[in-house]
Amino acid sequence: MSNIVAIVGRPNVGKSTLFNRLTGERKAIVEEMSGVTRDRHYGKSHWNGKEFSIIDTGGYVKGSDDIFEEEIRKQVHLAIEECDVILFMVDVQVGITDLDSEVAKILRKIKKNVFVVANKVDSTNLELQSAEFYSLGLGDVYNLSSISGSGTGDLLDAVVGAFKEKPEEEEEEGVPRFTIVGKPNVGKSSLLNSLMGEERNIVTNISGTTRDTINTRYTSYGFDFYLVDTAGIRKRSKMDGSVEFYSTLRSVRAIENSDVCIFMIDAEDGITHQDLSVYHIIKKNNKGVVVLVNKWDLIEDKETNTVKEMTELVKNRLAPFKDVPVVFTSALTKQRIFKALEKAVDVHKNRTQKIKTSELNEVMLPIFQETPPPALKGKYIKIKFITQLPTHAPTFAIFCNLPQYVKDPYKRFVENKLRSIYNFEGVPINIFFRKK
Repeated sequence: MSNIVAIVGRPNVGKSTLFNRLTGERKAIVEEMSGVTRDRHYGKSHWNGKEFSIIDTGGYVKGSDDIFEEEIRKQVHLAIEECDVILFMVDVQVGITDLDSEVAKILRKIKKNVFVVANKVDSTNLELQSAEFYSLGLGDVYNLSSISGSGTGDLLDAVVGAFKEKPEEEEEEGVPRFTIVGKPNVGKSSLLNSLMGEERNIVTNISGTTRDTINTRYTSYGFDFYLVDTAGIRKRSKMDGSVEFYSTLRSVRAIENSDVCIFMIDAEDGITHQDLSVYHIIKKNNKGVVVLVNKWDLIEDKETNTVKEMTELVKNRLAPFKDVPVVFTSALTKQRIFKALEKAVDVHKNRTQKIKTSELNEVMLPIFQETPPPALKGKYIKIKFITQLPTHAPTFAIFCNLPQYVKDPYKRFVENKLRSIYNFEGVPINIFFRKK
């Protein structure tokens, strides 16, 4: 399980710009306006051989300054509780504000690693001005420009140096971990209780009743795996604007440490933006996934094609990775909950299957010869060899003479061919073209 780094601070100090730089994605919208980042973003990064997760906490602007400051305060508390390292970003061109001082007061009381990041340091004069942030009482100040990237290396050296080795959980080797994930109040705890045949978790119609991640060894009906129920919101007072952020943080930790995710959605709500946020994390971490459309018993006026139509609707919302099993369940009535487990076992087998190199080349090379990558700039790409790499998730390396000219459409073509020949249902596939 990787470490989690949270970027906190008031709006318009450059949090999203730094997030985009560290993750290498243009995912967070960046504008010169406070409160543009209304969603919370999750990404992966690495430095000096160490991988870590990044949370951009964003900002909230709705109504008065009092409401706004309360939202910022909530997010800082949540980041403190869930993350390993906190980057407290401030703006050297503005200096210390009252909100900066209030956040610093909170951070001084915790025992986690906090790094003060003075952003927008674009000149020598501004480097001198950043000295005022030492008065916040949080230790060294790291100067950087998130737009140009200057100073980022020194900050990351310090950040990864502060990481602590994650202790391995004492679990039997080789037993898969199936993690139940989804937005609050979708029925995760009800599913676990139905499977275990006992009230292990408190179940109410209030989002966030589950307080901690629950690990259970499940050995009934010929199954053998660890079943993990992810936590929800700790306190009702933190529900409103912070529901998605907290849920995402909890899901990040659970997903990163799982083999297959039992991804639950509400049949009445369909797939919401919050659901897609969790699904993105599953795919980003190359985990297997089974989609459970829960509370199916509450849907009235079902017809012959209702399941088929709903399945297509769900898969289209999950595109481009939509080769996933969809099971319609009711955790309360136990409708098809064991079929969901069977699908999770199948997905785990798909994720861990290893295809011999000789078989791969015998099957795939004729396909490459019949449909080679399109020529580019008069250069013809010749594929020589394909092999599966020894990784946790299915990863294939394809060796050719000009890998830099192979574009994404052809990679999708190769992925679709692999999926049509081998069973990778519910499993993301990684494909890399390399120089032969």
